[in-house]
Amino acid sequence: MPLRILHVLSSNFIAGSVVYALELARKQTDDGHTVFVATDNDSLPGNFSFIKLPVSKRSLMQRYKNVCELKKIIKEHDISVVHAHSRAASWISYYAVRNSHVPLVSTIHGRQVKHSSKLKRADVYGEKLIGICPNLVEHLVNEMQFDKKKITLIPNGINPGHIKEYPRSRGNDGDTIISIIGRFNGPKGQMVAKVLSQVFPDLLEKYPSLYLKMVGGEWNDFPAEGKKAYDELKEKYRDRIHYYGFSSHVPQFIADSDLLIGAGRVALEGLFNNVPVLAVGEVCCHGILSSSNINEAVASNFGDILPTAIPVPLDIERFKNELLSFMDKRDDWDKPDFSKIKQLFDVQRIHEQVIAVYKSAIIEKKHPGSIPILMYHKVPVNPIESQHRIFVTRDNFKKHLLFYKLRGLTSLTFKDYNDFVEGNRSMKEFPKKPFILTFDDGYADNFKNMLPLTQKYGFKGVLFLLGNSSILANNWDKGEDPAVNALMTPEQKKAFIDAGWEIGAHTFSHAKLTDLTSEDAMEEIVKGKLKLEAEFNIKTISFAYPYGNYTDQDKELVKKAGFTYGIATDTGGMTIEDDRLAVFRVNMFPEEDFLQLYKKTSSWYRVYYKRKRGK
Repeated sequence: MPLRILHVLSSNFIAGSVVYALELARKQTDDGHTVFVATDNDSLPGNFSFIKLPVSKRSLMQRYKNVCELKKIIKEHDISVVHAHSRAASWISYYAVRNSHVPLVSTIHGRQVKHSSKLKRADVYGEKLIGICPNLVEHLVNEMQFDKKKITLIPNGINPGHIKEYPRSRGNDGDTIISIIGRFNGPKGQMVAKVLSQVFPDLLEKYPSLYLKMVGGEWNDFPAEGKKAYDELKEKYRDRIHYYGFSSHVPQFIADSDLLIGAGRVALEGLFNNVPVLAVGEVCCHGILSSSNINEAVASNFGDILPTAIPVPLDIERFKNELLSFMDKRDDWDKPDFSKIKQLFDVQRIHEQVIAVYKSAIIEKKHPGSIPILMYHKVPVNPIESQHRIFVTRDNFKKHLLFYKLRGLTSLTFKDYNDFVEGNRSMKEFPKKPFILTFDDGYADNFKNMLPLTQKYGFKGVLFLLGNSSILANNWDKGEDPAVNALMTPEQKKAFIDAGWEIGAHTFSHAKLTDLTSEDAMEEIVKGKLKLEAEFNIKTISFAYPYGNYTDQDKELVKKAGFTYGIATDTGGMTIEDDRLAVFRVNMFPEEDFLQLYKKTSSWYRVYYKRKRGK
């Protein structure tokens, strides 16, 4: 279902974050979503609606006006989600969506300052945060102490099609063009000033065919050392060095370069255009990118972000030697794996990830607390001997259902939940007091004793079944319990589907995944899924880990097998959206009383359980 998205960004100057936001907005529009952009400059290019708003102006009065204007925009255009791209944008967006049904997602493009005042320390970034590189995510978690579960690592995307629009248009084939592209103020300006005064005098002298182009704004704030060096080089080498200022033709400058010096999006565009890049940014220098250093460069957004606040001083001699080596051996460039780079930063893939974050934020804003998810197994008529105590008698289960009814709970399945997330059902229909009933293994007493009761009281749930229909009883408990218990027949299982229940997978043979090799575990997961889908002509989106045992590798296998939700027992995230592949469930035991039922069906129970058990 298409979303109505409002991007809020500061565009008093065109930084990489602005270009990324517009690229993402274009892709969202192309995909059928309705997109609005509220920003300082309403003359930016884009096939969506611009709304002029002085986002970058931070006086309290202007911020108040901005908040009021955003509230008006959100209401008039029925906005589904707000996406902020700077701290100033997040601040006004946070107060604009406060006490509303609209969630806020913030992309954080750089390190954040930790303030001491309570107002400035407030988490104004909304329901979900997007960090653009691994180092930034590490900083947000370790230094800013943000909740890791709120943060998703999604790099700034780039459209390969736009890069191809700029073929090389250059003069003499024997010339070598090195381009420095980026802002010339702050730490980047200081770096450029150093290399301009200490490196390029020797290079321009040694290589008569070398040309240096400098492209970027903020020249007034360029350090005096750099301006002096530029004037001296300009007087001596004239047209072999030139400052072009801010330009809207950066892709053309990149395409014409033999070597690009820059960071962030500039470095990324160079790689996409198959141009060698010397990655140097505000905090570190990686040198000329190759197969050996590309991963660490990606982690820092090509030199702009470290996990700690301490920058790595620029090693001028190493910098000079990198350039000398390049000039002498241009054809020996150890190219990084461009296929992986293009896949990682492809805007289509990133657009899909961002939309998934939006949908997760929407449902969390609608229901911020944990949804109680109850785990049952057997429902016998009389108590049974079992060391695992995974049964509730029919009479007691009837009392459970009556309690749920009196408490006003509405049962969901994971498929129902997913329909709300994906927009197939309106969030206006989302129940005020949802809960999810789950039953593992598929015991015959579920059909005889449990199903009639749930139908009587108007509840449904999720039945996690084995793929191997030839397994007729819980033989995995043999030797532990005095007797095994029969499982349902295919016809009995089908009755649950007819009653509106969801069928989830539980491996092929109830194998303990943590005892298997990754290959055998994958076979158990996939085979169980395929058998159930073929037998009942359904699609399974949820998977329950047998015994509740799993590793991070098992979670990845479940995801790779095509499941949307991985269901655990007493471990996992605080909410479903915290970790869809480790969803917390509450064990239901034979002796549950009124107080226990109340606790276990309360949205605060997950917090209580975690504090009590440390899980």
